[in-house]
Amino acid sequence: MVSGPPAPPHATATVSVRRLPDGGERLDRVAVEEPLEIRIGGTPVAVTMRTPGHDEELALGFCLTEGLAPSSARAPDDLAANTVEVEAPDADLERVARSFYTSSSCGVCGKGALEAIAVEAPRITGGLSVDAAVLARLPDALRAAQAAFRLTGGLHATGLFDLVGSLVCLREDVGRHNAMDKVIGWALGAGELPLAERILCVSGRLSFELVQKAAVAGCPVVVAVGAPSSLAVELAADRGITLCGFTRDGGTNVYTEPWRIR
Repeated sequence: MVSGPPAPPHATATVSVRRLPDGGERLDRVAVEEPLEIRIGGTPVAVTMRTPGHDEELALGFCLTEGLAPSSARAPDDLAANTVEVEAPDADLERVARSFYTSSSCGVCGKGALEAIAVEAPRITGGLSVDAAVLARLPDALRAAQAAFRLTGGLHATGLFDLVGSLVCLREDVGRHNAMDKVIGWALGAGELPLAERILCVSGRLSFELVQKAAVAGCPVVVAVGAPSSLAVELAADRGITLCGFTRDGGTNVYTEPWRIR
């Protein structure tokens, strides 16, 4: 088994399972999935199904990539369970006066129109370049640090790496978009934004929303173990992001802005 950090508390639960065909019963570990309500000024603005842990980071990352300009996050005054209060004094709640409902499989569920998920981020420029060999190593480094995944096999991950492939931050979650939000929320709190000298690596496929979040965070290179969608490729090209998919076995497919890869 690959060594790595321990799984965060409350990220996994123990259940009983019957193994077929022998019929034997045993205990198994599964990923925890629970709702999280995100509030601004006491007003609920979103409910997301997530794996508990790093909830303030998740709320910050979500609000940032939704254009709500968050500054901090904390437990609510009423101490309600599974709830985070976000400080965002300049947030235009009228603009987002719709019911956000994000599930663990799709971060844009409940959004009524394509216009509602328009990217509010400048095109990424600059002369940054990355060694192809560094990109090829990122999925293995990501997997080695996925403590909860090793126990459950049921969690996505996003890792933030520097330009030589050293892991800066990793977060896991049942929702791939939540894992990305947690990393971006951590970066906001750590003063790392924009992520102009960083690489984001995700454990699964690349959807439109993951590229949207990377664009808002100002990250020039996004790497995935799996495939991108057509809209993810279109958005990456539009925002100047180098998008790499099927990064495995020492190689990668570069779909947009290949000039950044040495």
